[in-house]
Amino acid sequence: MRTPKATAFGSLGYGWQQLWKYFLHLFLIGVIVAVANIPAQSLVGSNELFSTAGFVVVNVLIATYVLLVLPIVQYGGDWMYLRYMRDEHPNIADVFIGFKKNYLNIVLANLLVFAICGIGMLLFIIPGIIFVCRLSFVRYLVMDKGLDPVAAIEKSWHMTRGHGWRIFGMYLLAILMFFVGLCLVIVGAVFALMWVGCAFASLYHAIDLQEQAQLNQNGTAA
Repeated sequence: MRTPKATAFGSLGYGWQQLWKYFLHLFLIGVIVAVANIPAQSLVGSNELFSTAGFVVVNVLIATYVLLVLPIVQYGGDWMYLRYMRDEHPNIADVFIGFKKNYLNIVLANLLVFAICGIGMLLFIIPGIIFVCRLSFVRYLVMDKGLDPVAAIEKSWHMTRGHGWRIFGMYLLAILMFFVGLCLVIVGAVFALMWVGCAFASLYHAIDLQEQAQLNQNGTAA
């Protein structure tokens, strides 16, 4: 039985173990998040039809959905993956819990991370990649710790210190896994995304456990 480790292969291995342990639950969560993302894809694919007034209205509605609704489901999905990495047994409906609590923090955190990473991408891409890697835990921190957007960004930056290259490698591997899944069978891409979701949740879980152990050790020493 694997335990969560703050390494790329350790996270992938633990994520793989938990993926099959809770496969149907995680698959359902993946389907919910995938369906929630469909309108966002419609926005991207309809730019060339943006000339008509009706389509302008439709795209404004979709953009509103992407800003105010989609992040709730995405953050909720990541939080559910994290809970299964911890061997909890949450209610699947908790994917939507952000509509009841933390709604404003989720929306603002999503906007702030998007803005920071977007500005970074404009600055010769490399700063944007650094921001993407170092802010990878914001979703978990908003949902798991209930932090506000600024506190979540600061905490994510602190937690990922020394893990930036590891996270970058996991992103590269995730892209490779996704395209291999597409080439083999389309469904393979879905499994790849599920595995990646488990791996990142496992990495956060492992680093969080390390921090808690360090705090307990310092408290005992004091």
